[in-house]
Amino acid sequence: MPEKLRPFHIAVLMHLTQSGIVIFTLPRNLAEYFGTNGWLFLVPCIVVSTFNIYLISLVFRLGQGRSVFEIMEQSIPRAVLYPFYGGLAAVWLVFGCMIGKKYVLIFQMLSFPTTNPMVFKLAMDILAFLMITKGIYSISKAATLFFWLSAWMYLLMLWFFPSFRWERLTPFILKGGHDQLKGAMEIYSAFLGYELSILLFPYVNKNKKAMAGVHAGNLYLAVLYISLAIICFGFFSLGQLKKLLYPLLDLLAYIQFPFIERLENLLYGLFLFPVLVTVVMYWWAAQESVRRILPRIKLSLLTFLLIAISYSISFIPKTLDAVGVWITNLGYAVTGIAFGFPVLLLLLLLIQRKGGEVRA
Repeated sequence: MPEKLRPFHIAVLMHLTQSGIVIFTLPRNLAEYFGTNGWLFLVPCIVVSTFNIYLISLVFRLGQGRSVFEIMEQSIPRAVLYPFYGGLAAVWLVFGCMIGKKYVLIFQMLSFPTTNPMVFKLAMDILAFLMITKGIYSISKAATLFFWLSAWMYLLMLWFFPSFRWERLTPFILKGGHDQLKGAMEIYSAFLGYELSILLFPYVNKNKKAMAGVHAGNLYLAVLYISLAIICFGFFSLGQLKKLLYPLLDLLAYIQFPFIERLENLLYGLFLFPVLVTVVMYWWAAQESVRRILPRIKLSLLTFLLIAISYSISFIPKTLDAVGVWITNLGYAVTGIAFGFPVLLLLLLLIQRKGGEVRA
């Protein structure tokens, strides 16, 4: 009997998949787009992401734990689905690629400004390749290890309590922002990653605990985001927060010890773990989609080809701003997939149930 992912491992895997590079700019985006007490906007984001996970859990329950690809192929000819699979793979592949490229560019800016960033990108891609070829069970175990290696960093938020000022939160709610619709889409992208749980159905036990793990991972992320945002809004003034490029890094820069300098650079290196898991999961999802088109190709060769394509694409955007534009635009597509894919599957499942086609 093949090994199944446990709810705890699912929770950790989803949490790290969601914990991408957006966390470094999240407080600034909240301040810029929603103004005073902009952290409150995270609450509707949590509600929406929870609802989206509920839709995915409905697919899991109505589909009796079957693979989403099997559900679609039961009602739609494979040849018709191939362009759809290709589109999913392209979006997930390039989205993961750009997240990795942004992490590398910031790392180069902080620590190795004269080194070619594509050298670091190559090293990251090799690590991702080694993880993906081991399969989803090994990815989840590695994610659990990464979680314990990096989870303690959030305790550093306690360091800022002495400098925290409640009066900086002000009694005004969501004043001084602009372009709220655009900001809402960008901020919501900080929660993306849970939608990949829809591909985990064949690898989990067919009970409610599996989806409870996805909810737990999302809830833990939400608590961390709200805590971080409140700390930033109470530590910096609103004007400062709007001007800071990466508020989390500036926050970490305030931690000083007599025996070490520029601690934020060291801590930024530890953020490689969640970013790597995010990249690996999006590439694993792309690989799962392409495997439905090319089922006979060797898995390691397919992974190598996809990562080689991704690495080639990562040469195109040269600057952080350009990478940010790619991530923003792809984030819209990934958000659309996160909501549209479960809805499509639910419609197919309802049609199949009406026609009595659901397989036991």
